[in-house]
Amino acid sequence: MAAKGKFSAVMMVMMGILVITAQVSEAAMSCSTVINGIYPCYNYVMNGGDVPAACCNGIKSLNNAAKTRSDRQSVCSCLKSMAKGISMNFDNIASLPTKCGVNVPYKISPDMDCAK
Repeated sequence: MAAKGKFSAVMMVMMGILVITAQVSEAAMSCSTVINGIYPCYNYVMNGGDVPAACCNGIKSLNNAAKTRSDRQSVCSCLKSMAKGISMNFDNIASLPTKCGVNVPYKISPDMDCAK
């Protein structure tokens, strides 16, 4: 359960940043959608190494799906909630957008402001 919690936290922070860059639309995304999208990234986030193709596919899919500001804020909030109290490698998280070919104009961090 601790590993699952660590994964969820790492993935939430990472996806919050990625999704914030998506186009604007109107519906909020669920945490389960976020978790499912970022799950394949868990081993990379925790251990480094090669980024699995499934991880990049999930990140790209979430980024494309987060059409509205509300969507992006929901993803960010979900990621931050999962990250509370969990030790993870934020350098690995922050490197994912570039490694997956997704443009994110800011650094992924546990201190990101989901309201912006």
